Parts: sequence; C-alpha cells; structure tokens
Amino acid sequence: MSVDDEGFESAGDGPRPNVGLTISNTDAIRKFLTSASSDPNLSDVIRELSSSLAGESSVPYVYLRRVWLGYERGCRPSLPVLMSGSSFVFSSPKPREKSKELKNRLKKLEEDAERKAYQELVRDIAPKESVEEPFSSYKDQLGFGLHVVVTMFTGYLVGFAAFRALFGRSAAMSAAGGILGLVCAMLLETLLFILRSSSLDRKLSRTQTTSSSLKMKKNQ
Repeated sequence: MSVDDEGFESAGDGPRPNVGLTISNTDAIRKFLTSASSDPNLSDVIRELSSSLAGESSVPYVYLRRVWLGYERGCRPSLPVLMSGSSFVFSSPKPREKSKELKNRLKKLEEDAERKAYQELVRDIAPKESVEEPFSSYKDQLGFGLHVVVTMFTGYLVGFAAFRALFGRSAAMSAAGGILGLVCAMLLETLLFILRSSSLDRKLSRTQTTSSSLKMKKNQ
C-alpha cells in the first residue's frame, strides 16, 4: 500500500493488520465499496482503496470511514445504516513465546514430577536404594574399635593363661602365649570384617541390579 497525504494507506496489498477497529464486510458495505471503486467523482486513492476492501471478509473502520468521507454529504448513505448488520472482528493476540530459561525450568519440574510419581508407584516393590555403608557413623567406628580392643585383650589373656598352664610359671613362655593369643584374635577380627564387608557388597549389588531392572521396565 501507498500512503496519501492524510496518512491513510491506499490499495495494493490489502488492509494491513493492527489498524484499530475492524468490522465484518456485509453485502451493504461490499456494494457501497464496489460502487465507490468505479465512481469517477472520487480520487484515485479512494477508488483504489475501495476496490481492495470490497473483496475482503473484514474491513477496518478507519478505511471504511475514509471512503465514506470521500463522498459529498448529500451523496453518501448514513454511516449507521451502512454498518447495520455488521459485527466486530477481533484478532487473537500472538502467543507469548516462552524464554529458554523458562522452558528448561518447566522441563526440569516435569521430570521431577515424573520421577516422584514413579517412586511413589514402585515404593512397595522396589528396595531402598540407600545401603548402609560399614562404619559410616562415629558410633559404628567407636563400637568396632572397642570390640577389637576387647577381643585382642581377651586373646592375650587366653594365650597367656594357656601357656602358663602348659609351661609352668615361665614369664617368657607366658608372654609368648599372650602374644600368640593376641595375634589369633586379630586374625579372627580381620576374618569377621571381611565377611561383613562381603555381605554388604552383595546386598548393594543386588539393590543396584533390581533398580536397573525397574528403570529398564519403566523406559520400555
């Protein structure tokens, strides 16, 4: 469209959007515009504008009024009569585009919601993923240390008493027996520690295997 001296756009590309109030094109309006497009008493801009508006399904009010004002006062129809039967046409606003940060945030919230729903679904059948590590707390460490000390002391006393009973009151042999008992107690504690760690490792392995199987079923 071209723009005349009063700021109105003439025909060429059809009415542009966002031109204010828009009304539906009725038979009366279309007949009026068709007549105006061939009226030699009107300017070329008005005729061109009327020709482009006549084939549209809706007409901007500002353009219709521009054509209507192009006629002499006694030669134009009443504007309320001309617009009788017409209705307002409202255009939907362009949807607001979400920012990248908002999209990522919404995606993360959706994934968190799905994860919580899945955990709630398998809560009664899935084993707990957290397995207590050996000596993970100060209480466990202190208890294990005291247990080792007591076991070693008991082993020393047993060895000391045994060798004293076998070899009489020889201080050297009794001390050797106590040391032997202490070493045996240490070996026993080491064996028990290895067995306990192996049991926890097997439990952890079973838990991880079960969790992996459940995740694979979920993905399927």
